[in-house]
Amino acid sequence: MKKLLINKWLKNHIILLSVFFLVEIIFNLLEGFSILSWSILRILLFNNILALLLSFFISFAKDKIAMIINLVLTFLLSFYAFAQLGFFNYLGVYISLNTSSQLGAVVDYIGEYFRSFKLTYYLVFIPFVLLLVYYLILKQSKTKDDFKEHKLYKRFAILISTILISSLLYYGSLTIDFMKNKLQLVSNLMLFKNPTPPSMAVKQLGVFAFGATDVKIYFLPYKETDGLVNYEKKEQEKTDYSREIDDTAFNKVIENEKSNTYKNLNNYFINQSITPKNEYTGLFEGKNLIVIMLESVNDIIINKDLYPNFYRLYNEGWHWENNYSPRNSCSTGNNELSGMISLYSIYNSCTANTYKNNTYFTSIFNLFNNKNYYTSSMHNYTEAYYRREKIHTNLGSQKYYGVQDLGISYQNEYRNWSSDADFMSKYLEIIAEYDETVPFMSWLTTVSSHQPYSVSSILGDKHLSLFKDTDYPSDLKRYMSKLKELDNGLGILIEGLEAQGILDDTVIVMYGDHHPYGLSKKTINKVLDYDLEDYEVERVPFVIYNSTQEAKSFSEYTSYINVLPTLANLFNLDYDPRLYMGNDLLSETYESKVVFADGSWKNEKAYYNAATGSVTNFDEKNPYTSEEILRITTEVQDQIDISNKAIKNNYFSYLEKNLKKYEVVEQPEVKPEENTN
Repeated sequence: MKKLLINKWLKNHIILLSVFFLVEIIFNLLEGFSILSWSILRILLFNNILALLLSFFISFAKDKIAMIINLVLTFLLSFYAFAQLGFFNYLGVYISLNTSSQLGAVVDYIGEYFRSFKLTYYLVFIPFVLLLVYYLILKQSKTKDDFKEHKLYKRFAILISTILISSLLYYGSLTIDFMKNKLQLVSNLMLFKNPTPPSMAVKQLGVFAFGATDVKIYFLPYKETDGLVNYEKKEQEKTDYSREIDDTAFNKVIENEKSNTYKNLNNYFINQSITPKNEYTGLFEGKNLIVIMLESVNDIIINKDLYPNFYRLYNEGWHWENNYSPRNSCSTGNNELSGMISLYSIYNSCTANTYKNNTYFTSIFNLFNNKNYYTSSMHNYTEAYYRREKIHTNLGSQKYYGVQDLGISYQNEYRNWSSDADFMSKYLEIIAEYDETVPFMSWLTTVSSHQPYSVSSILGDKHLSLFKDTDYPSDLKRYMSKLKELDNGLGILIEGLEAQGILDDTVIVMYGDHHPYGLSKKTINKVLDYDLEDYEVERVPFVIYNSTQEAKSFSEYTSYINVLPTLANLFNLDYDPRLYMGNDLLSETYESKVVFADGSWKNEKAYYNAATGSVTNFDEKNPYTSEEILRITTEVQDQIDISNKAIKNNYFSYLEKNLKKYEVVEQPEVKPEENTN
């Protein structure tokens, strides 16, 4: 035993295990995770395996080489933890190889990214500094390499046996019931197989285990088992408002399907409840529709003096006080896609780009196409980040206009974006050429208020004089200057619609794609006075405006996932409510709730944190029971899982094809005189 205690392998193992685990502890503290939980033991066991493997191979090197390798490893892993802290703080997600398609975008805002880091994040380098001090200052006695006296096969035998024992202990930490949070739906073993949602995986497995499993599934994608799930039919009482749907073709699709994947998806969707019609059904039938997704817009824009045009639409229209646009990987593209198809995007994937070839007969464009609308979509920037020409066309947009098609001025330099005022002027020219007898539906995605805000830019500096008498920091002033350009664009749009005589016959819908994540919470709080923790920073405006309707304010919790079903009901479109994860916000059956990208959720009564499996009850007199929390969380997780499977398997293309195959075609009535028999 004495010899074993002084061998190089054990020495390096103790060093690496100590520094790796200390980095994990500091990471957990900085992320606000409890270190008095079973997950810490699990994290220790994983780091033990990692240290065993690395120290074994390092033991073959000379002392000085081993020292350098230990320092390099410690620095790289500390830097990885440092980068993950900053990335989550900045974008609300952890770095994943599965979002590598957006590497170009990350490079573009790398300066903003590092400037957003909190000084406390540098604490993760403490273990590296301590190790450096240990090697450089403290006197080192040369380690007697007793381990080297063993033959090679004996050394590997010792390695295999220690790894086997450690792995069995680690496996136990993943599977034993008491080491799992009772409100945690995804098992720890499943998180190890497929680390999603990442926030839960990082909390339960540790940042280094998350990194290892992320690499694993990037090169060896996780293959889901497709055991058939029997989803319970959600029966509803029949009323005058009931929406009748003929399931003859759908039932035949199910009857003839052999794939368990498609069986599960069919089984889930057909068993969902059919949202009934209501007093708002068809309120806007036949009117034009303009949906505007506002780049990086949060509640700062709700300001009568600075942004009068937005305020007019907000104050005179319908607005939802508790609307959110949860961040996820590639938030702009994914949140735009979710608004168009009412499915949750895949958390660790640039879903819009990765699955750009998917088609959805259920999309907002196709629903309006079926109503004989002319549909189009526009964005005043290039295809550099999102392949909108392909994506929107496959979603049913009859015409997509990029910045080149619009013919407005733009620059390829990242800090300078196109003007939304120019965008709206050009849009008005385009719709002026439309056939007046055909209603139109347009989806516009703006860009002027995009980051960066920490550096000088054309639009960031254009309206700075408005804020010269404030004590706002420069990045906040530049952001608010960019918002002014957007607001000017909205003013041009309103005036143009009035001039063309179609404002009363047009509905304008607006929602922010995400909050301005180029600004820190502290900076945002210079303007907004509410607490931004627990996802409150993700609160953004949502407005439905029509000049003929009375202003209303709604308190229900919601997000972009509900935009499509709500509009489908308001315009009396022919749609099946079961095929969407969102719901009609104006329905009496709507369950107030916002779902965040990692499976967390919030409403008037409670906030459920998926990463920690904890619940904060807001209604102390009537709090949720554990059973109620589990019911809601299970429904949320089902919706996310089904959305992901539907997207990955191009389900709606499959369903459309098969519904047409079994479609019941009504035979024309044969008049007696036409009957030749």
